[in-house]
Amino acid sequence: MRHYGKQFWRSVPFIRLLIPLTAGILAKQYAGFSFWIINAIAVLSFIIFCVVNYLPIARKYQLRWLSGLCTNLLMFCFGAALIYFQNIEHDSQWIGHHSTNNKPILVTLQEPLAEKTNSLKALARVESVMAGEQWKTVKGKILIYFKKDSTAFPLQYGSQLIITKKLQPITNSGNPGSFDYKQYCAFQNIHFQVYLQPNDYRILPGLKQNLLTKFLINARNSVLSIFRKWVPGQKETGVAEALLIGYRDDLDKDLVQSYSNTGVVHIIAISGLHLGMIYGLLILLLKPFRKQKWIRVAKPLIILSVLWGFSLLAGVAASILRSAVMFSFIVMGESLGRRTNIYNTLAASAFCLLVFNPYFFWDVGFQLSYAAVLSIVLFMKPIYRLIYFENKLLNAIWQLNAVTLSAQVLTLPLILYYFHQFPNLFLFTNFVAVPLSGFILYGELLLLIVSAIPFLNLYTGRCISFLIAQMDGIIERTDRLPFAVTDNIGVSLAQTVLLYFAIGYLAWWVMQKKKSGLITALIFISAFFLLHGVTVFKQQQQHTLIIYNIPKHSAIDVMEGNTYRFLGDSELAISKSLQRFYLMPSRVMHGVGETDSLPGTVITNRLIAGNQKTVLIVDKPIHFPPVQQKIPVDLIILSGNPKIYLSRLFAVFDCKQYIFDSSNPLWKIRYWKKDADNLHLRHHTISEQGAFEVAL
Repeated sequence: MRHYGKQFWRSVPFIRLLIPLTAGILAKQYAGFSFWIINAIAVLSFIIFCVVNYLPIARKYQLRWLSGLCTNLLMFCFGAALIYFQNIEHDSQWIGHHSTNNKPILVTLQEPLAEKTNSLKALARVESVMAGEQWKTVKGKILIYFKKDSTAFPLQYGSQLIITKKLQPITNSGNPGSFDYKQYCAFQNIHFQVYLQPNDYRILPGLKQNLLTKFLINARNSVLSIFRKWVPGQKETGVAEALLIGYRDDLDKDLVQSYSNTGVVHIIAISGLHLGMIYGLLILLLKPFRKQKWIRVAKPLIILSVLWGFSLLAGVAASILRSAVMFSFIVMGESLGRRTNIYNTLAASAFCLLVFNPYFFWDVGFQLSYAAVLSIVLFMKPIYRLIYFENKLLNAIWQLNAVTLSAQVLTLPLILYYFHQFPNLFLFTNFVAVPLSGFILYGELLLLIVSAIPFLNLYTGRCISFLIAQMDGIIERTDRLPFAVTDNIGVSLAQTVLLYFAIGYLAWWVMQKKKSGLITALIFISAFFLLHGVTVFKQQQQHTLIIYNIPKHSAIDVMEGNTYRFLGDSELAISKSLQRFYLMPSRVMHGVGETDSLPGTVITNRLIAGNQKTVLIVDKPIHFPPVQQKIPVDLIILSGNPKIYLSRLFAVFDCKQYIFDSSNPLWKIRYWKKDADNLHLRHHTISEQGAFEVAL
């Protein structure tokens, strides 16, 4: 049994460096320390560190704690400085510091156009903006959406455009519990977006391309063309593309949800699993040459070149970068004849990635990847030793299941927090899908090699398609089982932290036989359920109306206690994908389930009446007779593009506030807003100001 005492901590220097580095990153992001304070702390710590190290040996030994403290403070300041310099908003040349109203902007496309439902999308780098009569150099990245027409399709990576339309800040939908898209983009230093019609931009001659990026894009396109040509079946081709190079645009959305519900979505999201398979294949292929003298130098070069080439081709996601860096440390250690400490290697890879980009800390793939690997390292052997099989086949099966079980221990809190569900049948699906995905991945690599050879390319592609179809079939049939997934699990950040403490102390109790570990774990578990009880109590008291921000749709949830009733258009009522993306996060956060009746709320054709508020929905033209006294109503929701004038509603109703939902066209909303301002009426535009929530 491993003991984590002083000797262990001396053997893992990168863990000791990673802790203060991460603390500095978090402190700067959330506490917002002034950069000058960070500098002052760093300078003072460095001076004290130097003074202590110049003292006599005896005195230096007595003050070793001070030297250690200064080292930690320096790493803390280093982490804070990383997050400061990574944020482009602190750069004087950032596009956000320069006015772009009606001024030409020169941009360069950083990727090929991606086709969306109603537009073409691309990331672009801002080069300069017209200031007076001269171009002024600026920095920043923006998202560009092009109207689907013949003028946009010739655009490619490296195309340069002069755009004349005003940039719009990226905003969130405002829907309760929804994904924070604004922060997600900000962590990538993307703060603006623009939708362009053909007359809003001009294409300049020539291309501005990076040779490495151009090579990777061409290589990816070649791989995609091979799969699309030789792997039959649209769904099968989409899975093949995602499994090898992480290309997800052709994946079937319902199939992705099935993979998520059954706990095997990591197979179609490029991760360390794929890199590990390629690493294992390289070791096997190079094994016959182990007695050759040249292999000592060639082996690490070949392995590192292939692993990093694959990582670049797959889009350098945080999860695959973790694996690439880890394998790099392992390979270099072996080539130098040194055995690496897995904990130190894991911490070293995290340290390097956070230095490269401190915003990786908030990447869900980064968190899940490190949680899974650490969990396997800590718990795989104790779980495997619980059951002993003499039969080699049964033993191999149990070993694979032990890896799967151990990976769940530290990823469970993150899965509950981010995805609000738990795949009950993950053990079965991983047991089938992980080995099968390995054969598929090796088959895809073989297809790339034989793609130009007749007969072999045809039947290799068919074999890959057959294997993918079998894997998809097992996943989809498993997902259809009524007990396949436990969903709608609401876990807060505080509960997630408590859960990690509880798991840690339970593990300490089981592995080190410490009774105090069990007692402490029970305290944290009690705190977890106490928070859950408080949340449930608050949810039982709620009586709320929420108008969601869903483009071109009308969506209202009336919530009472732990139940809700949906009022909206028919497409939303039947579309599971739209509900999952826009509505489910709010319903999970509020802890509600669907019902046909709400005892404390009166809902008629157009009227919603609660204990405190009365709401009128106007979704079609209504002709009102003259009234002697205005009818009091708290809210009027204009929905579905009704042909009606605000002045007519004002003449009939004494309304405190008007809501214009996202199902109305923007030109009509602008017209209504102008009328509302003239009549001095309060109003809220869902598409611009986000979702609207009010207590009933």
